[in-house]
Amino acid sequence: MTHARWAILGAGTISGDFARALPESELGRLHAVGARDASRAEEFAAAHGAAAVGTYDEVLEREDIDAVYIGTVHTTHTDLVQRALEAGKAVLCEKPLGVDPMQTDAAMAAARAAGLPLVEAFKYRFGPFADAMREVVESGRLGEIVDVESSIGFTAATRTGRLFDPATAGGAILDAGCYPVSLVVGVAAWSGRDLDALTVQAAAGTIGETGVDESAAASIDLGGASANIRTAIVHDLPRLARIVGRAAALEVPNVWGSRTESTAGATLILTDGTREEIEVPTVQPMAAEADAVIRALRDGRTEVPEMPWAQTRTVARLLAEWRAAID
Repeated sequence: MTHARWAILGAGTISGDFARALPESELGRLHAVGARDASRAEEFAAAHGAAAVGTYDEVLEREDIDAVYIGTVHTTHTDLVQRALEAGKAVLCEKPLGVDPMQTDAAMAAARAAGLPLVEAFKYRFGPFADAMREVVESGRLGEIVDVESSIGFTAATRTGRLFDPATAGGAILDAGCYPVSLVVGVAAWSGRDLDALTVQAAAGTIGETGVDESAAASIDLGGASANIRTAIVHDLPRLARIVGRAAALEVPNVWGSRTESTAGATLILTDGTREEIEVPTVQPMAAEADAVIRALRDGRTEVPEMPWAQTRTVARLLAEWRAAID
């Protein structure tokens, strides 16, 4: 089998994680690295075995690249997505795809025009556990969904850099809060709800000295159900998810997994107290999302079922509503 040739744009931490994940993918291998600083690109390429380096434009102009992973700061995502698609490359872009709904729509419009895959990189959506979680909700085993709870938060090492810089769209909501929002949107979609009807009903948050949201909470109306989510970049929060239906609840202690291993299991709790443990094999989630992009490319699809554009669009809208509510 011929492996797809990946280029990584951006030489930061998360790009390094993706580079280390690619050898575990079935369909792709790292071929090139692009960065604003040529010396950083060369150092990154040497560390991860990439054959080619250059600026963003130099890498995108190459004809020996099939797909591009974008791991740069939030505010550069949409521009690089559009340039990569115009250059004929499939794209896996770190979340958030755009810093607002307008940018997100522009990125998807570019993919539609190019007829190429564009995937927002929510790694927890890929692999055996993601499939099992989706199946539990879609099958109706939980009954009518009435409540969703989810959180993610961490303590940043310093209050400097992109996370705390308004110019790079820093803050807890876009960097981490997008995870619980995407889970809520997924549950709504899997349970057959109208995504256009989802709205942020209430929100609270703390704005730090640099002007970014450092912690935040929100309540989202799902239409007959509610979701309560929390996020932070200045203190740790549980990585949990609880999806409650009238027949059962699904509890996941670490729904997000990690950058090296997907979630291994969850507990299904029936209303009579019966507990059923759900255990699945783990995978390298970043490798799994990379393979999903290449399968879509080979099949001639622009979207992947794990993270469809309709859900990406809804996530962007809800994130904008959340940010506006605490601004």
